[in-house]
Amino acid sequence: MDSMYDILMDLPLFKGVSRERISEVVGNTKMHFLKYLAGENIVQPAQACTHLKFIISGHVRSAIANNGNRFTVSQTLTAPDVIAPEFLFGRSTHYPCTATAIDTVGILQIDKNDYIKILNSDRVFLYNFLNLLSMNAQKGVDGILSFTTGTLDERLAYWIIALTQSSGTDITLTCRQRDLYLLFGVQRSSFMATLDSMKVRGYIDYEPGVIHVTNRSKLFNLLHIDSE
Repeated sequence: MDSMYDILMDLPLFKGVSRERISEVVGNTKMHFLKYLAGENIVQPAQACTHLKFIISGHVRSAIANNGNRFTVSQTLTAPDVIAPEFLFGRSTHYPCTATAIDTVGILQIDKNDYIKILNSDRVFLYNFLNLLSMNAQKGVDGILSFTTGTLDERLAYWIIALTQSSGTDITLTCRQRDLYLLFGVQRSSFMATLDSMKVRGYIDYEPGVIHVTNRSKLFNLLHIDSE
């Protein structure tokens, strides 16, 4: 099994930090290792985000739904992903999603106050977190422009990209097709033609009520954003 140092150095928010600094973090920070069995709930919508939750083993299914669950975007996250880190600070500090263990999952959990001490201990930690927040904010601006003035495939891409993480896989959008084409303000024929075109180009596959993302990177590129 990987050592504590190897695990931490592989986590996205710890990238670029020296082994010596990691050693100091291990010695000065309370870290909790949690285990979840298949089907167990890790976080729920509206649950307070008081800790960073790093996936260090296993697979997690994360899903965001609107009120009434008429619309759901879900994705699979694996190590070394962190579950919704941007909700640790800000106006809303509650998880927007459910996160459920697909198989046996290992989670490394760090308390918010302890993480603040980590951020203050080294600029690399701080820059990693600021870059993550900035990329998400910039993605939202470009995505909103696509959503309001872009083509239908760009608007669909924004909807999915905005609600998933860059490393997410097996992404699905679950919603009645009628609700979607009414939401986007287009005729059914135009909506279905767009889905067919996106399928031919290798972005998605679909069936009644479900859109499966086959290539998130290509979908992301529709939005003309430099990087995530």
